[in-house]
Amino acid sequence: MQMYHIDYKLPKVTLLQESGLGVAEIAARTCYDSFENSEHDSIKNAMSDMNLAEINAIEDSELLRNLAWVHHHHSIIEHSTLSYLIQGTSRGVLQEHARHRLQAISVRSTRYTMSSLINAFVASLQDSNPYEFFKQKILELDIFVIADEDYLDIEIKAIFDKLSLQYKKDNEFISNAIAKSSLEYLQTYKNSPQELYQALQNGKKKRNVGDGFKHIVTDNWKVDMVVTFNIRSLKNYFDLRDSGAAWFQIRWLAQEMKKVTPAKYLRLIDKKYKNEELD
Repeated sequence: MQMYHIDYKLPKVTLLQESGLGVAEIAARTCYDSFENSEHDSIKNAMSDMNLAEINAIEDSELLRNLAWVHHHHSIIEHSTLSYLIQGTSRGVLQEHARHRLQAISVRSTRYTMSSLINAFVASLQDSNPYEFFKQKILELDIFVIADEDYLDIEIKAIFDKLSLQYKKDNEFISNAIAKSSLEYLQTYKNSPQELYQALQNGKKKRNVGDGFKHIVTDNWKVDMVVTFNIRSLKNYFDLRDSGAAWFQIRWLAQEMKKVTPAKYLRLIDKKYKNEELD
């Protein structure tokens, strides 16, 4: 995907779970004590003979559609939730995504998971052309949402230069970068950057390695996360983020999320799907 003449990679979104519509209809009918009016036998009999399997399998609800589109009574649909695994969005998107407070969000930790990049830099110090070694390893790690080769070179060189400056200034750089048990590899694989890199990768990871090095991270750094929305909050998210006024990267994310959202939920929150027939 290209924007402003820069090539990007789209995030990958997987729907992990959906709670169904049955609970939301039960919540609505509890408010009105109108179980007998449901088109679903499992809802009609819910108070005397609860069949959770049938309730959770409900694909449509006349009451929920009426409340959503006629009365705009959206609090009821907060009882329905969806969880998504998002892979390969950016830290720039994360900053905007996190502003949507009514969600559960768990994000891949930079502090705990940047060992491979630091290992690549440490190993590159043993190479006759440190930057080229480092660049190749970073490309293999695929840590940026950018796909443009020229732009990637700028991103990677900036990280290399920041780490190089820190290495020159900090006498404890190596001890902060790799686990104590891996220090011996520096002598074992001296002048052998690939073997050193592999040994560091296979060795014990430095705890909280990102503490000393998160300053290198840019907005184009890839982020993986799991998010859970109730569908009222999801409506707000899609209304704001799948919009021409939204920043293009978070708009792409909203569109990818919408692609994997079952139509039975979209019919309640998105006018484009309001009258769409269910499969």
